[in-house]
Amino acid sequence: MVESLEHSPESVEAKLEQMARETGRPSHELVEDAVVGYFDELALMREMLDRRFDDLDSGKVKPIDGEEAYRRLMEKTDAQRHRPA
Repeated sequence: MVESLEHSPESVEAKLEQMARETGRPSHELVEDAVVGYFDELALMREMLDRRFDDLDSGKVKPIDGEEAYRRLMEKTDAQRHRPA
């Protein structure tokens, strides 16, 4: 797999150094904030997924098959495309 130049270690480091200069904060604090934020978001996502699975298991919500979900999505998309501006 070819690594994207956009996400190469050099470009990430350059972005980090630029952000540290612009904010006046040490780069290690910026990295720490980013990692903490990532794990906070991951925990929230996990909680949401757990609630959704609990709702399915309890019968509170009923699953729909992929074809039905796609049909509903296309109906909403078409309705938005054809609504008056």
